[in-house]
Amino acid sequence: MTIHLGITGWTGRSGWRANAIAEQAAKAEALGYSSYWLPENHLGDARSIPAPLLLLAAAAAKTQRIQLATTSYLLPIRDPILAAEEIAVLDQLCDGRLLLGLGRGIQRDLFELMGIDPADKRRLFAEKLTSIRDALDGKPLSESGATLGPLPVQPSIPLWVAAFGPLAQKQAGALGFPYLASPRESLAALSDNYRRHADAVAEAGLTAVDTVPVMRVVVLARDETDAAKLRGTLAQAAPPANAAPSVALDDWALVGTADTVSGLLADYQRTLGLTHLIAIVRTRGISDAQAEFTFRELPAVIASHNG
Repeated sequence: MTIHLGITGWTGRSGWRANAIAEQAAKAEALGYSSYWLPENHLGDARSIPAPLLLLAAAAAKTQRIQLATTSYLLPIRDPILAAEEIAVLDQLCDGRLLLGLGRGIQRDLFELMGIDPADKRRLFAEKLTSIRDALDGKPLSESGATLGPLPVQPSIPLWVAAFGPLAQKQAGALGFPYLASPRESLAALSDNYRRHADAVAEAGLTAVDTVPVMRVVVLARDETDAAKLRGTLAQAAPPANAAPSVALDDWALVGTADTVSGLLADYQRTLGLTHLIAIVRTRGISDAQAEFTFRELPAVIASHNG
């Protein structure tokens, strides 16, 4: 079973600059990554990404093949027609390479600022998704018959759903979309989550979803001695946000030599049917040089794993 390899973008000391984003995406494309991903988050420091589509437009200008994607484009806070226009324009800019991971949002402060009751986010997500899909399909948007223009290059832009919790997983399944899990959940938890998602797909009478993505911190070691040092550093310095202090490193990261990481991925394939790995190579406690080593070498590891 083939694993498609994606990479998440990261900020440098200068923050989110167009040239830095474009260079990252272009280098990922040259190294053999199949997709370049940006999340969405708000109300923080310079690392916040409130407008991922704008940043992906910079990447579109300097790449030709790599898929450009969001992990959690937040629908409840957006006007659906304006969102559909921006999505269509970006798909035009990248010549049909856009993939949208959709989200509901978890920041209560953001919902309050937007005048949205967090209890309504699931309903708003469903309603706005319907409006956006209708617009992207070229359906009339008003009684006058007005339609979206331009339409996207792709007849059907790939849509995945970021889903953190049973209700969200069931909603993703009922829509028939692939489900993108939190990078903080263990393999055992993911197994339960994907089973719940598959059950919801079946209950909705939809075709089984054969796309199974997983996001993970990945750190490649040069040898076993290096791997032991990296594991010790990561276990102390970089537990994922909101995780219990006792969370195990292997529950959120793939750390080790090429052979070790390949073996761990084989476990994910056997347990989940993994099809897409979205790698996070920059994380607290890991040096820039080490992250660059992983970024540069990981595509060859995946290519060897895929055979």
